[in-house]
Amino acid sequence: MPDAHSSDSADPFETRLAAGLRDAGGAFETDRAALVTAGALKGRRRLLRRRNAAVMSGAAGIALVGVGTAVLLPSGSGTQASPATSTHASATSSAPAPVSGKDLFMTFGHLMGDGSYTKIETRGTDEGPAPYVHAVYDDGKGKSAVELSLGRLEPGSDEARQATTCPAKVFTHYDACRTSRLADGSLVMVLQGYEYPDRRVDTKLWSAELVTPEGQHVSLSEWNAAAEKDSPITRPQPPLSPARLTKFVASKAWRKVIDAIPEQTPAATPAPGDTAFGAPVAPTLKSLLPKGLTVSDSSGDDTGFGYLVVDDGKGKSLVQVNVQANMSDVEGDLFGSDAEVLSDGTKVATHQGPGEKGGSGVVMWTVDTIRTDGSRVVISAFNSGAQDTPSTRTAPALTMKQLRAIALSPNWL
Repeated sequence: MPDAHSSDSADPFETRLAAGLRDAGGAFETDRAALVTAGALKGRRRLLRRRNAAVMSGAAGIALVGVGTAVLLPSGSGTQASPATSTHASATSSAPAPVSGKDLFMTFGHLMGDGSYTKIETRGTDEGPAPYVHAVYDDGKGKSAVELSLGRLEPGSDEARQATTCPAKVFTHYDACRTSRLADGSLVMVLQGYEYPDRRVDTKLWSAELVTPEGQHVSLSEWNAAAEKDSPITRPQPPLSPARLTKFVASKAWRKVIDAIPEQTPAATPAPGDTAFGAPVAPTLKSLLPKGLTVSDSSGDDTGFGYLVVDDGKGKSLVQVNVQANMSDVEGDLFGSDAEVLSDGTKVATHQGPGEKGGSGVVMWTVDTIRTDGSRVVISAFNSGAQDTPSTRTAPALTMKQLRAIALSPNWL
């Protein structure tokens, strides 16, 4: 393959890209059957990562096919992005033309800049509702996994707001996070964090999330390693600076791609856990606390999940609550035969054990409840102000009896 810095006009980037794809055996032909059975986190996982919820619901999967051949971008290709277009739709059609995986990657490459690409995975708007690019990028300073996902969010919704809100440090370690508003009203969050919340490996994860006033959602993530997990660190920092991350997601080219995503018909029945109780969680939780506790940190007015950091004078203690509806389908997985059944049919399960995020000496006490209509409330308390920091006290500030009373309160309804 020609050198990436060749300026030979007879060998433009598009020609070299096409040759690389042919050499890879046409690997951009996505296996459509596999789209149904692929893993459950691609697509929504970047958005879910921003949420502070400890319990994550399932998400639609995305199947992608890797390209083994390296594709080199020509010098200067990153200076201007060419709009993603497709030749598969009629030019006379009033609907936006679908964007193929190949076209999507070409725009992706123009915006990333000079470098080579391997392990390319892509999904166009003509292959499903979630356009996606994943690749291992090398600008000569070390390999980096980079991934892009595009979609829509309801303007003004909690999901749209959470996508551009910096996560609470109670749950997520990061070096820097900033949300800014662009001239067109779009919000952009740039997060410089880590793949592992407990930083057991210092794999850095930097990301940018953009949501336009119309609800177009652009998400870009990059690592300082060739894979998200279980891969050696290959460079001190991911390749794109915060300023370049912002510029990348702000490109108008992505909005044209999102406009080409087929409209989806809403499901008649919400999936398990997709609907939360209506009341904001943290204020409701605070109203149910026993006397003698002071609150130093709170998740605010979010619905579905909330937390408080409380102190009874003996040290900080994190308390978190998840509230979900329509959980009957997974009731058998969550509540075994040993679960307590109350007179009204509500099931209660309890657990006391070590924390899950690596904090030294941290314990986690949990009361999980589900009502006969599928409404679920699960509350956990810790003997530390955060799950991944050392314990600050011998036991959580709330007893199991108090946690049970909070979980079973009718105030959640």
